[in-house]
Amino acid sequence: MAKITAWSKNNKIKFNEEKSKFMIVSRRKRKESKEINIYINNKSLQQATKMKYLGLIIDNKFKFSEHISYTAESSSKLIHSLSKSAKLTWGLNHKALLTIYQGAILPLLLYGAPVWAEAMKYEHNRLKYITVQRLINIKISKAFRTTSSEALCILAVTTPIILRTDEAVRQYYISKGLGDSIPPVDLEVEPKNWPHPVDIPSVIEVNDYEDKNKDFHRWQQIRTRRRGRSGHL
Repeated sequence: MAKITAWSKNNKIKFNEEKSKFMIVSRRKRKESKEINIYINNKSLQQATKMKYLGLIIDNKFKFSEHISYTAESSSKLIHSLSKSAKLTWGLNHKALLTIYQGAILPLLLYGAPVWAEAMKYEHNRLKYITVQRLINIKISKAFRTTSSEALCILAVTTPIILRTDEAVRQYYISKGLGDSIPPVDLEVEPKNWPHPVDIPSVIEVNDYEDKNKDFHRWQQIRTRRRGRSGHL
């Protein structure tokens, strides 16, 4: 802190003590006293367990569960506000809602994905995003609430949010020249451009009936020999 204070004086910059906070980052599981006193300009700073930096909520464990909860809650509020004008028989249609989802909700959910993507390996974090996508998919497809999440993605023509998160991370690494070992990214294709089932290569099945028949006769011969031996005894 002495170096920071000296740097601010040399550059004629003054820190606001009331708006400044500090956070201790540690992944240790053992219980210990984590409250310390830090002063700047002879004033004590407030200790926090999470901070918002460049739109990302960073916690003291780097788990990013707080960020995922925050973005999921913000997206849910936006979807509920859209529900007033997206009724079953009137209001915003499928195309308009899909545009809003791709242009407003999806960027909010995927912001900074390369930073917190590792947190998606936990089930409770994945469920938060799946629930948000389920809400907007119901509005887009005008489907029943009992429809499964997988079926809603098909009806709404949207990529599952977990796969979409992986794509965003892969695209980032590819743009930085680090995508040599990353599998190719699947692009979204409109339904009219989907391949026809007739054009899909047919599956060639091998007929192993003769081999199975030979094994059956061989098994019968072995069984007959065993019966003959037991009768002879």
